[in-house]
Amino acid sequence: MLNTALCLLYFAVLLGLSAFGLHRLHLVLLVQKHRARIKSSQIAEPISESELPKVTVQLPLFNESTVAIRLLRAVAKIDYPSHLLEIQVLDDSTDETAALTRREVERLAATGLDVVYIHRTNRVGYKAGALDEGLRVAKGDLVAIFDADFLPQPDFIRAIVPHFKNPNVGMVQTRWGHMNRDVSMLTKVQALMLDGHHLVENRARFGAGLLFNFSGTGGMWRKEAIFSAGGWQHDTLTEDLDLSYRAQLAGWRFIYREDVVSPSELPEDISALRAQQYRWAKGTVQTARKLLRRVLKSDVSFSQKVEAVFHMTPHFAYPLLVLLSILILPALVLMPATSVRTMVLVDLPLCMATTGSLAAFYMLAESAQGRSRTGALAKLPLLIAVGTGLAPHLTGAVWEGLRFMAGEFVRTPKQGNNKNRYKAALQVPAAEAFLALWSAASVAASVWTGHYFATPFAVLFALGYGYVTVLLIAEQVQRARPARVAAPALEAAAPVIALPAVEPELTAMRDSDVPDSGEVALVGASTASDAFAA
Repeated sequence: MLNTALCLLYFAVLLGLSAFGLHRLHLVLLVQKHRARIKSSQIAEPISESELPKVTVQLPLFNESTVAIRLLRAVAKIDYPSHLLEIQVLDDSTDETAALTRREVERLAATGLDVVYIHRTNRVGYKAGALDEGLRVAKGDLVAIFDADFLPQPDFIRAIVPHFKNPNVGMVQTRWGHMNRDVSMLTKVQALMLDGHHLVENRARFGAGLLFNFSGTGGMWRKEAIFSAGGWQHDTLTEDLDLSYRAQLAGWRFIYREDVVSPSELPEDISALRAQQYRWAKGTVQTARKLLRRVLKSDVSFSQKVEAVFHMTPHFAYPLLVLLSILILPALVLMPATSVRTMVLVDLPLCMATTGSLAAFYMLAESAQGRSRTGALAKLPLLIAVGTGLAPHLTGAVWEGLRFMAGEFVRTPKQGNNKNRYKAALQVPAAEAFLALWSAASVAASVWTGHYFATPFAVLFALGYGYVTVLLIAEQVQRARPARVAAPALEAAAPVIALPAVEPELTAMRDSDVPDSGEVALVGASTASDAFAA
């Protein structure tokens, strides 16, 4: 009975993961099927200068001293008539960012730009609250939004404004680029993951007429669409996903432009990546709690409802992955070795549904950018390892999302011109270390019991948990070392945070084609450190 129960649970988990895998493959097929429609969407009806609408560009900031000036100067170079362009700097900062951005706003205003500086001290609603407050006084009929680590290109507005000649279009999303894609293997894997979202998921959903989401930045909204859908709400941590579904249920049409690229900066350390992914996972689960029942009861098509279920529940794959990595050891020890026939008929199809779909998914993402498909295959083992290593932390995010709505919006630390200014809070990787050892035992058990088909998967589990454990420990050691050396000097120093020098004119940007949880520690010349949410 124990063996039967274990077998049933094991294959139930594997079937659940296979369902997500088959869905990925379905998205790949949708892109191929609707390639012509996706391509035709890149061509919008021309718009004359006299028809150009007023546009407001919103820049929500919170303690972004390393990237704020770079962002402002990039926005100032957008090619659009100055009398039709308003720039809103929505700055909730509590550090030197406020002084830096206020000074830069004054400089830009002196050049004739319509730039407004709005500083809140209560931070109600976090990013959603700042966007809402700015929207209430925005002069534009259209509103573009950029996070602090993005660099909007000069032709951004002109490229997508023509779509809004159609009165049913409520939002246009552009593709994210990755300025620091090649910094490390970690950034390369992140870039591939995000390219999969933009170049497979978004293209598939848009091409097939399914519901998809504004990505929080690098897009433009019709102001009327936001208000008619109920405005920005902050009862989830993914206000962008929440508003996207409410707007589409209200009848607004969304456009995806893969050919318009908005370069951005990827987290360069594992702590920042975990913090970012935690917020996205928790917020997506919260949005599912809030809206999924409403979507299923709405009058949208059956295919749109099915896709919405998969769209709002992908992070449930993480607890399934953790459970699978725990079950594999007792399954190997207690269950007899599988025959070759059973492996071919049962194990192989299930495993291909999970790993094979990943290969097809990311190969398409690479080829869509003119990159080699084999490059995706080469990075696939590390991508699986990183995803596995993040699973315990994101399982906690799923649990938190199921238990609580809203919560503190903790921003992803930005590198910019000072890689040591902001850091995500460090955490002891106890769960990851335990699972790494457990998975290593599973590797040995798979060889000892003759379950050779399970060996490569057990190895990936062990490598994934071990990789994240080593990276987290290395970051702790790296940060602790300078802290111990600098401690005496800091105690004697006056608690003053020096303002970094303003960057020179924005240099040419390189884009290789084109998005917390945890505290953000302020690292400066002061002895005090604070934790802030973004």
